[in-house]
Amino acid sequence: MAQPLVMSCSPVIVFIGGILSAQMVTDKTLATLPITMMILGVATGSIPAALLAKKMGRKFAALFGFSITLIACFLASYAVYIALFELFIVASIMFGLSTSFVQQLRFAAIESTSDEKSIPTVLSILMLSGIFAAFLGPEVAVMAKDWITSPLGYSGSFLFLALFICIAILVMLAFKNPTLSIQSNESPTRSLITIAKQPIFLISIASAAIGFALMSYLMTATPISMHHMHGHSINDTKWVIQTHIAAMFIPSLFTGILVNKIGLKYLLFIGTLIYTIVAIIAFSGEQVVHYWWALLLLGIGWNFLYLTGTSLLPQSYQANERHKVQAMNDFIIFGFQATASLLAGWVLFKAGWHGVVMSSIPFILVLFAVSWYYFRKERKTQSTTISPITPSVSD
Repeated sequence: MAQPLVMSCSPVIVFIGGILSAQMVTDKTLATLPITMMILGVATGSIPAALLAKKMGRKFAALFGFSITLIACFLASYAVYIALFELFIVASIMFGLSTSFVQQLRFAAIESTSDEKSIPTVLSILMLSGIFAAFLGPEVAVMAKDWITSPLGYSGSFLFLALFICIAILVMLAFKNPTLSIQSNESPTRSLITIAKQPIFLISIASAAIGFALMSYLMTATPISMHHMHGHSINDTKWVIQTHIAAMFIPSLFTGILVNKIGLKYLLFIGTLIYTIVAIIAFSGEQVVHYWWALLLLGIGWNFLYLTGTSLLPQSYQANERHKVQAMNDFIIFGFQATASLLAGWVLFKAGWHGVVMSSIPFILVLFAVSWYYFRKERKTQSTTISPITPSVSD
């Protein structure tokens, strides 16, 4: 209940951050900077968030992160009210920092179950709550746009979001920290380098990081391309973004079941295949229907890839290693995402929408290579597990 209320802030920044920035700065290539700084804030805060959760518990860390979000809402409202780009950047960074604490909730969900096979289902339930964030954020942005008179509008939107954060804080007070027992037979804590060299960790990181980066790359460029460059209405732009964010989480209704039926390796392959279709559709035109279908499928593909990466991650660490591995995982993922969102604005204004789409293709090919490697690894594991019966000497 708490997560979608807090996460509704991110769609607002994605939806109107670039549009507002394009009006506040003369250099249009900086229009996606607030989104980039928000994601950079997630990457920067990922390690402190994990360490605070380890030291003080996940409940304290979550409430601390929610408090940062509340302050960010007030700062963003004032920044938009006085049309000060630099202050809006500060608010965006704070939104990112707070999101790094919210991202830790998925690990709390993993730790709430002792059955490894149920992890994809647990994650699916948590990710499903993102549907509410997908609609709450953009709807609030438009509904409260003119509640406070300002040159750019949207000042009231951020104040309305502050109300959501207050409710989330009250809800989170009922949360109880999950307990995770450390097995006595576990080996000593390994170094991060040793853990990172494991094939399963590399597959997990590649699936989540590249999937997240490509999603952010195309999503960040979409509102500016649609509304600012090609003249589509703000309502059409909102509809496309809402559809995309909803598509990121609606598949969670069935992905848990799908994993049990076909396995994570096929989910990774299907997600990569969907990204390929996204590139084809996005390159086909710049009408609303092209953006809508591309962003819809982009959300579904992200869901498959992110769920695969997050589900595989626990296989790479022991319980006594979890916090530092989770911190490294988030730092890499959101570092990639921040870089992608920053490049999105530059590429969009230099090479256009088609340039953005074309530059994503090499990374889709990397995902295909990772998928093929995972297939080979699984096949090799199965062949060693089921060894042929050899005749004995007596036979």
